[in-house]
Amino acid sequence: MDFVMIGAPIVGILALLFALYKANYIEKMSPGNDRMKEIASFIEEGAMAFLKREYRALSIFVVVLFIILIVAINWQTAISFILGAMFSVFAGYFGMRVATRANVRTTNAAKEKGMNEALNVAFSGGSVMGMCVVGLGVIGVSVLYMLFPDPSIITGFGLGASSIALFARVGGGIYTKAADVGADLVGKVEAGIPEDDPRNPAVIADNVGDNVGDVAGMGADLFESYVGAIISAITLGLAAYGEKGVKFALALSSVGILASIIGVYFVRGDKDPQKALNNGTLVSSIITVIFAFILSRSILDSTKPFIAILAGLAVGLIIARITEYYTSADYVPVKRIASESETGAGTNIIAGLSVGMMSTGGPIIVIAIGILVAFYASGGLSEPISGLYGIALAAVGMLSTAGMTIAVDAYGPIADNAGGIAEMCDLPEEVRDITDKLDSVGNTTAAVGKGFAIGSAALTALALFASYTQAVHLSGINLTEPDVIAGLFIGGMLPFLFSAMTMEAVGKAAFSMIEEVRRQFKEIPGIMEGKATPDYSTCVDISTKAALKEMVIPGVLAVIVPVLIGLLLGPEALGGLIAGALITGVLMAIFMANAGGAWDNAKKYIEEGNHGGKGSEAHKAAVVGDTVGDPFKDTSGPSLNILIKLMTIVSLVFAQLFLNYGGILLNLFK
Repeated sequence: MDFVMIGAPIVGILALLFALYKANYIEKMSPGNDRMKEIASFIEEGAMAFLKREYRALSIFVVVLFIILIVAINWQTAISFILGAMFSVFAGYFGMRVATRANVRTTNAAKEKGMNEALNVAFSGGSVMGMCVVGLGVIGVSVLYMLFPDPSIITGFGLGASSIALFARVGGGIYTKAADVGADLVGKVEAGIPEDDPRNPAVIADNVGDNVGDVAGMGADLFESYVGAIISAITLGLAAYGEKGVKFALALSSVGILASIIGVYFVRGDKDPQKALNNGTLVSSIITVIFAFILSRSILDSTKPFIAILAGLAVGLIIARITEYYTSADYVPVKRIASESETGAGTNIIAGLSVGMMSTGGPIIVIAIGILVAFYASGGLSEPISGLYGIALAAVGMLSTAGMTIAVDAYGPIADNAGGIAEMCDLPEEVRDITDKLDSVGNTTAAVGKGFAIGSAALTALALFASYTQAVHLSGINLTEPDVIAGLFIGGMLPFLFSAMTMEAVGKAAFSMIEEVRRQFKEIPGIMEGKATPDYSTCVDISTKAALKEMVIPGVLAVIVPVLIGLLLGPEALGGLIAGALITGVLMAIFMANAGGAWDNAKKYIEEGNHGGKGSEAHKAAVVGDTVGDPFKDTSGPSLNILIKLMTIVSLVFAQLFLNYGGILLNLFK
């Protein structure tokens, strides 16, 4: 057995051992006083209870699809699917379990030891999520390929990962935003109490939501992007370079994991957390670039694949910076939204929508350039398979340091929870100052992480699309064919329909949450004076039930529609569907994520004392805008990343079925 093939799962195991080491480090830290432990236990119990109920509900879907795969494809693909789903569940479960234990320990570290130790604890909690994702991802793909050396079989692993990811993102997004909207509109606007005030009945549900949406949901999202990119690189690499193409993709992923582990040790600093996190990311990227060049020369005897990898890394970094420009309060777009809040909620919303729409231009141009560079540098029209492999490598390159990227992203909700616990436990002001500093950095990393997720989704989906065209023997798609145009229009419509469903789900759940918070303020005597404890569990239950109920239809839609189009209209029409969904899905995802992030930070900018500060008319308008933006950036927008990848991987898994039986409806007309 080749060293590279054996080395990949070994590196994956090393990542899991490193995650265990970090989890033990967190466990040894003190969780603080009894009140801190009590609040933290509410958050942990609520988060883990939701996750268990979500996975129990998903088990039905997984079993049904497993049986369908055995009947329609083969048992090997079905086994791969089960493993992909299970590994995604494991990554989410372990990552979130540690995150819900790191939050209170971050608060206590801020209280007893200061900024540096608090940063170490919060980032260590995030690194567990990051290492679980990349470790399980590379183990699953590499071991399955060694057992079944057929790319069409390991696509089942990607399907399992994508299926869980979509439900986790949608369910987690509905949960967190129902709680957040209810807590903000009634607590901040109507009652005039601070964020994370223990008198607010929705405050625990809000903190639980940070974990189920931004830790478990985000981890599942990038897990399926990570494995999807590797699978597409294996599929196209085998066609372009034979076994060398497979080895190179696995070797690059392994190097990225090792670089991320090294990068974790460079996250140090007691004054500027953002600089410390940037240092870790930069070190990981530099190490990966150096070894990508060496591997490209030694395995493939060419520097062309290295250029494609550089293109992918560049796309990720540039999109992150563009995202920061449109969503950070340090720049003009967010300040303009804050300024226009002075004339009411209407102008705030108009400004936010325009910023979101404007923000699509830069990332799309960067993605387009990255695709062209990766394709033509790797082979171009003279060697189209090598060119498509280059696009897949660009996606792998962007995601090669996913261990570090996810760690930085997952750090954010841990820091946010730490601040909430400090507020609810009435800790000294200097503690809240530290957690606020960590949280503000977390807001930026979250926005940048969403930009990274969108960019990686676009490249991964395109690479998987290229794999699909190879699987169904499509050299091109004829846009003059009516069935292709029909598929294109249906695909273009799906992200809008999907977004409408998820937005409506948040609205329904938020309505129930608002009614419950108002009821408790009215009917529980002494709640506003702090003499009575709110009924937190009812609010947690409202978010849980709404999320589990409303996530089903959007999730099933993503699986059923590609299968129906492939069977009724054929493989070429399905190619049109994927292309249409990819274009509008990426645009909608960028628009919604950036508009939501800009609204959020415009509100925070006003809360810092600008334009009248807290309680002003501008602040009230900004809270309304932030409420609109919440499901944009944390439910619908992130879920679109997974929608376009899931539809593509479904098409790839069932490709042979469409080749054999596709076009039933067209054949009737003919």
